[in-house]
Amino acid sequence: MKPKNILKYLMVAFLAVYALGACTNSTEAEQIFDQTPSERLNAQKKELNDALLASEFGWKAVYFTDDTQLGGFTHLFKFSAGGKVVMASDFDDDVLKHESEYDVVLGSTVSLVFTTFNKIHLLSDSNNYPTSALRGKGYMGDFQFLYYGQENGDLVFKSNRLVREVRFVKATQQDWTDLAKNLVTEQNLVGGIDKPLFKLLEINDGKSIKKYEFEYNPLSRYSSSSSLDAGSSEVVSMGVGYTPTGLVVSPALKVAGQSLTNFAYDEASESFTATGTGGISASIKYSNAPLTLTNDYKILLPGSPHAWFGYYVGDYTEDAPTNSELFVQELAGINASLPAGVTITSVQLYLNHSLGNFIYYTFAGRAAIFHYVNVTEDAVGKKVILTHKSWNGNTTVGTPAFLKDFDKHLVNAAGVYVKKENFRLFYTEPVYTFTSASSSFRMTTWKLN
Repeated sequence: MKPKNILKYLMVAFLAVYALGACTNSTEAEQIFDQTPSERLNAQKKELNDALLASEFGWKAVYFTDDTQLGGFTHLFKFSAGGKVVMASDFDDDVLKHESEYDVVLGSTVSLVFTTFNKIHLLSDSNNYPTSALRGKGYMGDFQFLYYGQENGDLVFKSNRLVREVRFVKATQQDWTDLAKNLVTEQNLVGGIDKPLFKLLEINDGKSIKKYEFEYNPLSRYSSSSSLDAGSSEVVSMGVGYTPTGLVVSPALKVAGQSLTNFAYDEASESFTATGTGGISASIKYSNAPLTLTNDYKILLPGSPHAWFGYYVGDYTEDAPTNSELFVQELAGINASLPAGVTITSVQLYLNHSLGNFIYYTFAGRAAIFHYVNVTEDAVGKKVILTHKSWNGNTTVGTPAFLKDFDKHLVNAAGVYVKKENFRLFYTEPVYTFTSASSSFRMTTWKLN
């Protein structure tokens, strides 16, 4: 047979096989696409509507809007016929149920939209932002969620704003009952006036332990922990969500190939621990002393140049995030003890001044007060110890009653840690913090000289 004819027969045979396959595929396509796009969307809309109503106790979502800078917020939803939804959230202290409206709408896909105000809208309010970097962006949240189907009983959505997966899992009655416990977990992590200020993230990879200084912003629910290894610039960052028994983090903490997401709280040790296999774990725990001790305190020691530090009420130092809860409370206590019309306006420290070393308290409505002190070094603890010398130069008078509770955090045998911070408070002056070694008292100041 001539090559030309051979080629002709091969082409005929190929076309016959292709036609047979095409017929088969066409039949399958007809089965798959036996609905119009509009019919498919309506079917999906019904599927979502039915699913929202089917769960006896509604649905739960831990919504991490953007886990590169924000943590997770638990929301509970109970949908009912007629477009009503009852919602509760741990976004703030209000964990009560609130009713609003929702709708399942058609667009390029099926969406769940919360059409009237409720707790989830707090995450999308651009005027409600937790950090300066998010000014005008809020918490980057959504109140419209694109439906992507169901998986293992979960409803799978993607947020409309940042296109992140959000899962609704079936809620239980216990979820609604225990939501308020998330706030207890928050307090256990953030701490209060009776808890140490410093926290440690400790990671065990089954062979060795690495330590990080755990820094946490409760407003954004985001942590950035810096390695304590000399010369290391490693930072471990993760968003944090609260549960009744601990924490859930995103992204997952990767340790030796394992993903740790759930940290259980241990009341006895006041720590949170995530446990893997083979000795792998990660823990968040308190520390009574700063995890990194510096020599910043030395500028206060005798023989050093004159140094002047100031905290000012109504100025940028008042808004510093490094002011502790106990400091704020003790400052308010001074005003509460003063006569009407008299308020404290500043707390200043003068070291190696021509008049000596003293804490200078100024007021609106009365004369300033000088507390003269002696200054000694604790070289091992890397802190300075301030001891009483006199009030206003008079060694025979006692501590003014309205300053007693505040002043004791600075002037005592345990001493004070001094740290030059790596941020500014509007002006160019360096920022220094003074932290009591005997309590959770921390005051933020400018170094003015």
